[in-house]
Amino acid sequence: MSIKPGKVEKYINEKLEDKGALLFMVIDPLDYKNKDDAVKAGIGCASGGADVILVGGSVGVQGELLDYVAKEIKSGISDIPLVLFPGNIATISSHADAIYFMSMLNARNPYWIVQAQMLSAPTIRQLGVEPLPVGYIVVKPGGTVGWVGDANLVPREKPRIAAGLALAGEYLGNRLIVTDVGSNPKLQGFGPVPTEMVREVKKAISVPYIVAGGISATKDVHEILGSGADIVQIGTAIENKDNVKNIVSSLSEAVKEEGAKKLRK
Repeated sequence: MSIKPGKVEKYINEKLEDKGALLFMVIDPLDYKNKDDAVKAGIGCASGGADVILVGGSVGVQGELLDYVAKEIKSGISDIPLVLFPGNIATISSHADAIYFMSMLNARNPYWIVQAQMLSAPTIRQLGVEPLPVGYIVVKPGGTVGWVGDANLVPREKPRIAAGLALAGEYLGNRLIVTDVGSNPKLQGFGPVPTEMVREVKKAISVPYIVAGGISATKDVHEILGSGADIVQIGTAIENKDNVKNIVSSLSEAVKEEGAKKLRK
C-alpha cells in the first residue's frame, strides 16, 4: 500500500495547478559564513517569493547545525513549507515539515537506492516528518552529489537515458522526479540540465518534474521551465549574497511568467 499524499505534497500539487510552475530554494548551511547567515538567506528566500525552502546538502549538514537552521528558518516563515534535502541518513530534523525521501535512480551503490532509505524510514516516521517520494537522477558533471552518491552519471547528450530513468522512477512509486547536475557546474564548464533532456523527461512522466543545478539567472529559469519542467530548484545563486530577497524576487517573477504560459496552453 502506497503512502497517501500528505500536507506538503498536496500543497505542491495544488500550487502547480494554481500557478503552473514553482520555485524551490535550497539552503546548504555549510556554504554560508555562519549558521545565522544561512537562516537569514532562508527567510529572505521566503520573502522573495519562493514556494518551498529546502535545507540540506551532500556533506555534513546534520545534528545541531541542521536543527538550528531548520528551526530558525521555520520560525521566520509562516505560509510555505520547509523541506529537508538529505545527503545521508543523519540529515533529518523534527523542525522540518517534510523530507525528500530520495532514491538515487542511477547510483552504482545500492546503499543510495534503498539501504539509506531503509535505515532512515523509522526515524522519519517517529519524528512525524512527511516523506516526499522522490526519484533522483544525477546528470553530468554531477558535482559533490554525484561523487558522494557514486552515480553512473547520465551523459548530457543522452536525454533518453534520463527519460527512461525518470519513467522507471515513476513506475516504482516516486511522485516527484528530480534531475540534477550538481552544485555550481559552471566551474567545470557545464550549465544546467540541457533543454533537450528536460523536454524528453517531461514527455516521459506524468508526475511533477524538478530541475536542479546550475540555474542562476532568469534566463535559465525561462529556458528550463519553457522546455517543460514544472519546478526549478536553485541554491548557489544566493549563497553569501546580501540581496537575497531581490535575487529571489527576480527569479520568482520569471517562474510566474512561465507558469502563466503553461496555464494558457
